[in-house]
Amino acid sequence: MNVRVVYQAASLCLSYPDDGVLGSAALIGRAVSEAAPRAAASFAPLLEWWEKTPASEVQTVYVDTFDMSRRHALYLSYWTDGDTRRRGAVLADLKRRYRESGLTIDGTGELPDFLPLVLEFARHAPGEGAALLQEYRPSLELIRLALAERGSPYAGVVAAVCDTLPGRSPADRQQAMAMAAAGPPRESVGLDAHDPRLLPLEPVGRR
Repeated sequence: MNVRVVYQAASLCLSYPDDGVLGSAALIGRAVSEAAPRAAASFAPLLEWWEKTPASEVQTVYVDTFDMSRRHALYLSYWTDGDTRRRGAVLADLKRRYRESGLTIDGTGELPDFLPLVLEFARHAPGEGAALLQEYRPSLELIRLALAERGSPYAGVVAAVCDTLPGRSPADRQQAMAMAAAGPPRESVGLDAHDPRLLPLEPVGRR
């Protein structure tokens, strides 16, 4: 399996679905089928949904799923650090890692832990990128599980990314939380009852 193709395809699929992204659906499908056949089935639900759904509806669903619900936040360090002071240091370290690899993210308007950017880094530097994705494996798995619970076609895309990493994916949220051996950070600045790291203790109803 060509993981660079999987990471590039997933980066596009998890970005805001503007005309350029939606117009690349056929290209994404062909590239994944040729370079990573096992991953093709995971991308298919989203690509098929894009094909049969008006662009305005796809965009509305994207915003509702990723921007309006913390349960599906695509910012990886948010799942591990929440809105704490520590997260600032984490984001600065990510920027340093990108810069040292030669990847420029200035002008993107996104934080460096935004999953599509992390995936672009993984495509650019597969070894370091895979290590970074493994570092945030609990975040990825929690996003995957939340999307699957919602019945979102985006769930398969995140699952395809998880499948590139060593070890089995956890079967449920409890197992995913157990992957984060260190647990939630001690600092609690900014945490509230809806913080995703508290989901096992305070279940949130499906949207």
